[in-house]
Amino acid sequence: MELVYEGKTKNVYRLPDGNFQLQFKDDVTGTDGVFDPGANTVGAKIQGNGRNCLLLTRFFFEALAKAGILTHYLNCDPDAATMNVVPCRPFGKGVEVVLRYKAVGSFFRRYGDYCQEGQDLPGLVEMTFKDDDRNDPLVIKDALVMLGVMSAQEYDLLKDMTLKIGAVVKHELAAKGLELYDIKFEYGRNAKGDLLLIDEISAGNMRCFKDGKWLQPDEVVRFMLE
Repeated sequence: MELVYEGKTKNVYRLPDGNFQLQFKDDVTGTDGVFDPGANTVGAKIQGNGRNCLLLTRFFFEALAKAGILTHYLNCDPDAATMNVVPCRPFGKGVEVVLRYKAVGSFFRRYGDYCQEGQDLPGLVEMTFKDDDRNDPLVIKDALVMLGVMSAQEYDLLKDMTLKIGAVVKHELAAKGLELYDIKFEYGRNAKGDLLLIDEISAGNMRCFKDGKWLQPDEVVRFMLE
């Protein structure tokens, strides 16, 4: 296999059949050993986290498939912590779509003069460029269109799809007594031009709480899958 990308929490390989394989790592984003899904650096290593992220991703991707939502998922090998996916073309050099149900993290740091930390948000959708050097800058719809990253229609489609996916994820978490505060997604188009959810849905890219406590990734997995 050919290594085509080495990321903070996953490596990406090209398979002989033209599909791709994601190798999940035990690394998590954060700072000084503290987990933070919005961070751009590896802050800690949690034993077994790669396999846990894969298991949770499989759980959510299968739930989305039942809801008729397309993803790049093909199959996975939990023992090897690998997932095979169809190739997709990202938007620009990569756009992250953030869905917020609570005013926490970077949202509160930006707008703390206008809101209370932890206050409810009505499923607010934000987009950022994947750019570690520029700290994943926030980008508005008009700029995305002007820069040629996506059309206005694609932006609206991504927003609508994000709200639908978020509703599924939030429902599944709530069934286990967990509350979703925020989560980030990535999208791409396959060879046929279909819009697909890509990357992963795991405890590593969401803030999840239970009884007011912010859960670490391994705790989310324990509540969801054990």
